[in-house]
Amino acid sequence: MKKKVISSILTAVLAVSLAGCGKDENVSVVKAENSEATTSGEVIELTNVSYDPTRELYAAYNTLFEAHYEDTFGQKISVTQSHGGSGKQALEVANGLEADVVTLALEGDVQVVANAGLIEEGFTSEFPLDSSPYTSTIVFLVRSGNPKSIYDWDDLIREDVGVITPNPKTSGGAMWNYLAAWYFFEQQGQSEEEILASIKKLYGNVVVLDSGARGSTTSFVENKQGDVLLAWENEAFLSLKEYPGEYEIVVPSVSILCQPTVAVVDEVAKKHNTADAAAEYLNYLYSDEAQEIEAQNFYRPSNKDVYAKYVFSADSNTITEIPEDGKWINDNITLTDINHFGGWTDARAKHFADGAYFDQIYEQ
Repeated sequence: MKKKVISSILTAVLAVSLAGCGKDENVSVVKAENSEATTSGEVIELTNVSYDPTRELYAAYNTLFEAHYEDTFGQKISVTQSHGGSGKQALEVANGLEADVVTLALEGDVQVVANAGLIEEGFTSEFPLDSSPYTSTIVFLVRSGNPKSIYDWDDLIREDVGVITPNPKTSGGAMWNYLAAWYFFEQQGQSEEEILASIKKLYGNVVVLDSGARGSTTSFVENKQGDVLLAWENEAFLSLKEYPGEYEIVVPSVSILCQPTVAVVDEVAKKHNTADAAAEYLNYLYSDEAQEIEAQNFYRPSNKDVYAKYVFSADSNTITEIPEDGKWINDNITLTDINHFGGWTDARAKHFADGAYFDQIYEQ
């Protein structure tokens, strides 16, 4: 049965350390504080456990959602956010981190929480479009001028190229990276044995395997490691925005449609009496206003009309700056999706489970 949908709210954003939850330095928390609501004792409190690159998105979304909820229901809400590698975040929730909602990098990570008995079956049908309110894809971030001439996936297996990508064991984005590369080599007509050899060469070129996508961005952008970052599209655009003139985005010939999945953590929401507010927090992600926020933060909105506003006609697959007109979506790319790999259950078992293909090709 679909959850009853009502709304929630949030306020200004304050970054704090993840106190009392035993997280490492790659995990952070953002809490929206509302002093008036807190002192009145009438505030609804929600915790959103999300993945690495969504900090900026949810900071903007929560402010929008605050006004929506208060205007509609006249009640305040305070949302605490937790960020880290998606796979690690899923395990944290499964092992006791109390999240009212999860907004993770992929369905398979939400399934980990469901397997722990915390989310009811059928969560991908709870909200529209397989409970994926926005999508993304995987692109390359290179240094200005693209000094190593990196234009497609086969360039990543050259001996002179250093690659930065997170660890598929802890990062959902890293799984998308791996599968996008696999699809490219498959499209080149390689046999499974040949694909494994190519993927092994690629990971042999990895300079550092961070636990999450934001950590990998830091390694490449701030620590100047590697020649190319395999990046979520939004992470790559944020780097262009924050470091103008220093980096370029290369859109490869093929990639994968990344579908981050959202879900109410049913058992926790029941315990906190927040099920309705949590459901509306996720439902409002599909509103026109929220879809605009998602697009402005370089996520591909699911609303076709909003999506169309941000598409540009690309005459090159290299992007050197944020377009002044705000049109940033390059559709000149062939995207596969997780169904090509048999869904997340099959993909995990074949590629990412202990002893599966990734463990076989990557030598620690």
